[in-house]
Amino acid sequence: MAEKMTDKVIRISKNPKSIRNIAICAHIDHGKTTFSDNLLAGAGMMSEELAGKARVTDFREDEQERGITIDSASVSMVQDFKGEEYLINLIDTPGHVDFGGDVTRAMRAVDGAITLVCASEGIMPQTETVLRQALKERVKPVLFINKVDRLIKELQLTPEAMQQRFMEIIANVNNFIRKNAPDEFKEKWTVNVQDGSVAFGSAFHNWALSVPYMQEKGMTFKDIIEAYESGDDEQRKALAKKAPLHEVVLSMSIQHHPNPTDAAPYRIKKLWHGDYETTEGKSLMANDTKGPLVLCVTKIIVDPQAGEIATARVFSGTVKKGTQVNLSFSPGQKQRIQQVFVMNGAKREIVESVPCGNIVGIAGLNSVPGETIMETEMEPFEKLTHIFDPVITKAIEAKKPSDLPKLIEVLRKVSKEDPSIKIEINEETGEHLMSGMGELHLEVIENRIKTEKGVDVSTSPPIVVYRESITKKSEEAEGKSPNKHNKLYFTVEPLNDETYDAIKSGEIPEGRVKRKDLDFRNKFTERGWDTKEADSIKGVYNGSVFVDKTRGIVYIGEIMELLLDMFEEVMRAGPVAREPCDKVKVILHDAKLHEDAIHRGPAQMYPAIREGIRDAMRTGNPILLEPMQTLRFEAPEEYMGEISKLISNKRGQLLEMEQEGAQVVVKGKLPVAEMFGMSSELRSATGGRGTSSLIDQNFERLPMELQDKVVHIIKQRKGLNKEE
Repeated sequence: MAEKMTDKVIRISKNPKSIRNIAICAHIDHGKTTFSDNLLAGAGMMSEELAGKARVTDFREDEQERGITIDSASVSMVQDFKGEEYLINLIDTPGHVDFGGDVTRAMRAVDGAITLVCASEGIMPQTETVLRQALKERVKPVLFINKVDRLIKELQLTPEAMQQRFMEIIANVNNFIRKNAPDEFKEKWTVNVQDGSVAFGSAFHNWALSVPYMQEKGMTFKDIIEAYESGDDEQRKALAKKAPLHEVVLSMSIQHHPNPTDAAPYRIKKLWHGDYETTEGKSLMANDTKGPLVLCVTKIIVDPQAGEIATARVFSGTVKKGTQVNLSFSPGQKQRIQQVFVMNGAKREIVESVPCGNIVGIAGLNSVPGETIMETEMEPFEKLTHIFDPVITKAIEAKKPSDLPKLIEVLRKVSKEDPSIKIEINEETGEHLMSGMGELHLEVIENRIKTEKGVDVSTSPPIVVYRESITKKSEEAEGKSPNKHNKLYFTVEPLNDETYDAIKSGEIPEGRVKRKDLDFRNKFTERGWDTKEADSIKGVYNGSVFVDKTRGIVYIGEIMELLLDMFEEVMRAGPVAREPCDKVKVILHDAKLHEDAIHRGPAQMYPAIREGIRDAMRTGNPILLEPMQTLRFEAPEEYMGEISKLISNKRGQLLEMEQEGAQVVVKGKLPVAEMFGMSSELRSATGGRGTSSLIDQNFERLPMELQDKVVHIIKQRKGLNKEE
């Protein structure tokens, strides 16, 4: 009797040398899901006829309807390569920029990435974004140039011109890797045609080639061109039989992607900042199946029957049904793993146990993406940070008042399933806010709340999320407790650019500083901080830093957690319009504290700290920053004028314009506040032939003439006093 795929998976999962954890990442519509289908067909998990049409990893209804991947999906399959069996844990990720958070989380789970690039479009903005996310998590890339058939059929290029096109794409990818990879891998991880870390092909027609494969089978590009020029379907099918995509791609992955044991030493050094000499540290670095259990959750799916299913990467030990674990976001609460699954897109197979180095599904835990699950008390993994922040918000409410409790429950589930959606539930005012990466992101989530979760909701027009900051060093401000027994003295000043950039890029981890750490201090001194001041840092939050410069104050240690609570609260809601703060350095200079603990509890300290920091910020020339997006527009050259008019009408700056054949490529920077409905304006301005994609996002000072007007609108919306 034939061995079931699940049994094969479990058998090979015990041999780390035969495991590859890989993700597919690319720009939207470059063919990732079709590509995944072909790999599944090659493993015998679906029919070859359906491959590329069934889109197995896009199993949700809205993904099938829209024809795009919205959620990353995980599949475990066994492939034969040169007489040996290999377990491939594959994650198909979204390509649309609005769902980039899913890509970041998927990269935590894998050790290798297959970067897909369309042969005719080349490396696009979102290709760069997902590749940057992969390199940031120390995931090794290989390159697959897809849709080669378009070069033959549509562009009718000669073999020489095709070669030229490929060399350009490879050079661009390698330049990007050299710029963004960790120092020790800048050259090691570049891709190369000769060694087979680059492959070419057509996922839709299910064929692929790499130089080693062509040499082995005695094939050339002429065979490919002839198969297409003949216009004969049979010849094309013969091509797919002669050079099947899954064979070429998996041999590339098996030879060039690391197995979990080889990847552990350099990945753990980036992802975990604990002590490598402890039992846990040694086990993580060695990918030890007998060590203490450590997993990192990368995705949550709420199943109506099975409850919350977490997809997680096992980094140490063996995950078994019934194991008691600690969760990093809910310390002190032990929970029990109820079930362990092998993931297969929409389906899950229950298994008894899975060793480290694998990607699994687990049920029974109340966890969140990015959380560390561990058997012992230990330092958790570093926080997952996404390259872009949510910049668009909608107020959401239930149409029927009786649905309100259900809506609150559903919103909590939604923020678990997709942590790049920020949910703010204000139970006092009854306002529920949902922030996302863009209009499409919020539209998809709103749709799911209505169709999948069964709550009829209405939403407000989109609102832009601004940031508050300061432009100069403030005067000293006093924060006084309501009982007048405690006084705290604060100043604030703008954080220097080098420190801010390092926090945003994840080089300096956010969080509270529990102990003196030489490495942490050096990260600040390298960026212009005085050693003494760097030693006094107590917390890093939201791109801002809290420094305790007090000396000899007896009870300061007892109120430190309260100080950090309120520092974080003010950084979430600043003094100007209760918008999040950015790039602020808060310094506590002195404190007069009552000697009796009962007089310096939270009820007394919270208002003193909060108002002290806000008052200091009010004298630091507070300003609003607005989100700006740098976009790449493409359209036929005759629409050049229309695109530049569109950018200038929206308070935008035209950065550069160049011609590529009959197309014009324009880069522009636009305020998000002016961009609502822009995709339909772009379509009508270019006769439906223009496209745009996001390159970068940042916050810039809102023009002074708009500051007062925008602050007034925000305060009105939030129901704040004009004087506040």
